[in-house]
Amino acid sequence: MATETHGPQGFEAALNRSPDAVAEFEQRKSFVQQARHLLHQTPSLVPLIVLVVSISIFGALLGQKFFSAFTLTLILQQVAIVGIVGAAQTLVVLTAGIDLSVGAIMVLSSVIMGQFTFRYGIPAPLSVLCGLAAGAGIGFVNGTLVARMKLPPFIVTLGMWQIVLAANFLYSANETIRSQDISAQAPILQFFGNTFRLGADEAGRGGAVFTYGAVLLILLVLVIAYVLRQTAWGRHVYAVGDDPDAAELAGVQTRNVLVTVYTLSGLICALAGWVMIGRLGSVSPTAGQFANIESITAVVIGGISLFGGRGSVLGMLFGALIVGVFSLGLKLMGTDPQWTYLLIGILIIAAVAVDQWIRKAAA
Repeated sequence: MATETHGPQGFEAALNRSPDAVAEFEQRKSFVQQARHLLHQTPSLVPLIVLVVSISIFGALLGQKFFSAFTLTLILQQVAIVGIVGAAQTLVVLTAGIDLSVGAIMVLSSVIMGQFTFRYGIPAPLSVLCGLAAGAGIGFVNGTLVARMKLPPFIVTLGMWQIVLAANFLYSANETIRSQDISAQAPILQFFGNTFRLGADEAGRGGAVFTYGAVLLILLVLVIAYVLRQTAWGRHVYAVGDDPDAAELAGVQTRNVLVTVYTLSGLICALAGWVMIGRLGSVSPTAGQFANIESITAVVIGGISLFGGRGSVLGMLFGALIVGVFSLGLKLMGTDPQWTYLLIGILIIAAVAVDQWIRKAAA
């Protein structure tokens, strides 16, 4: 006669008699599966690894010529504008959108800051505020067209890119405001181009050289990273990018989120326009024409999914720095500039392929 087992002890005994029943619940993941899961949880890890490897390779090839505090901070200076515009692009891409007008917004905002100061005699601080407001206003229009009228982000921002670019040339009459005039009458416009040193010798030589624009980039990335990860609005941004219908059913005001994302993107681009004046020293309506492509490059290499809902603004910063490392490293080696474009193109395709592979971890 068979004895029945009841209660927890009986259940344990049954499991002990059936080792196969336990085995089917303990599916060990392979190393590749664990790595894919880790990269899915921390998408900025891939660009960080690529960045460290790139710096190590160029440091080994060029020695002290590359691997020095001055050179490494010079890279940060050079990617400051792309990084700030990339931060704006990151917010949009996380919602599964794209903004092709970021570069044009940046340039028009800088032109407004300069023209308002020198053409109309408006105090420079107020002109800066007008430029920032113009950038935010253009972003608001983009967001409204995407969120309220349900137009595709690609089409909206492509059209806005052309409109803003034309407005920029028509308003500025293709006139450049010289660096000497800005230095003499409105130095605040060049504020983010000012530098300071850390670790210099007694004669003030050597050490790391930072611009205030580079410092702004770091602070901006840290603030956005905190907001995206630690606030309800940030979680809503990820939710809208991952599945807008599910987010709306969960109570997320998806339209409001999209409008605020595009508005904030425009404001950040206007801020990049102010930094660009400091970087160039002048106000030029022809500067920054490829900022939209460069920002998308930083976003893609930075491991942010173009399908939305996954990625980190820190990854975007790493992506921008990777491009800066390749550009400066190959230049110091005396190679043809076309090699830079070739390698960056390979990195872009590789980054998208890795993103597709990583996405399978969530399936």
